[in-house]
Amino acid sequence: MAPVEQFWAFAADHWWLAFPVFGMVMGATGAVGKRRELAARRRHRERLELIRAQGGAVPAAAVTAAPPIVDDQRRVIAAQDAVTHRWLDYELDASKLISYPAMSDGRQPLTAAFLRAKKAADNLRPRDGETLPPERLREYREAVTDYEVAFDVAERDARRVKDAAFSPDERKRLDTAKQLLSVATDQAATPNERQVAYRRVREELDGLIWLSDEAVDVLEKKVALELPRGTAGRPASAPSPDEAPGSVA
Repeated sequence: MAPVEQFWAFAADHWWLAFPVFGMVMGATGAVGKRRELAARRRHRERLELIRAQGGAVPAAAVTAAPPIVDDQRRVIAAQDAVTHRWLDYELDASKLISYPAMSDGRQPLTAAFLRAKKAADNLRPRDGETLPPERLREYREAVTDYEVAFDVAERDARRVKDAAFSPDERKRLDTAKQLLSVATDQAATPNERQVAYRRVREELDGLIWLSDEAVDVLEKKVALELPRGTAGRPASAPSPDEAPGSVA
């Protein structure tokens, strides 16, 4: 049998060998491509470092020539920051927390899932100046996507249920706190009215909604806005009947 005929006879009997051979070839090709990408990124960094070491300005073309992975990472970071900003709108706003208390209640399953997703994204977030390798960037991107979805679900549910998880007496306290909060931050109210209202807001929310230290700081700044110097934070004296915001109790 001729050599060519022997080859085709062997191939017909051992056709299954084509699959592992194909896999090895593709794996080798992928490894070569990855090494080339890493080498290109290394050369780019070395070029920028050399320019800076020589005291020259970095050409705009050199900066914009950064590998696509850098721009991709920036987009993922921006997406994470956007979700965190939306969350802080609730976390730092006492009025929103009173209206949608589930957003601050880690006992709620959807809120707990959102907080876990946030922690996962935070743990994978690159440090300042760090460029993630492709595999870690993929994991970070997926974590940020989970973070976005978990927040959207938790927010929709919190706006749907509002204060339904509270008893009638507790809902009444929340309504009172919301009305008092409007007095505490009303610049037309007297300093004494605002301070008394703020103190009662804290009393009504005690045991119902937890305000973070940051939220308390933001609220106190609103209460103290444009008050005479020295009055912010000073214990209020007992209000007269016509001063106390008792009409909203």
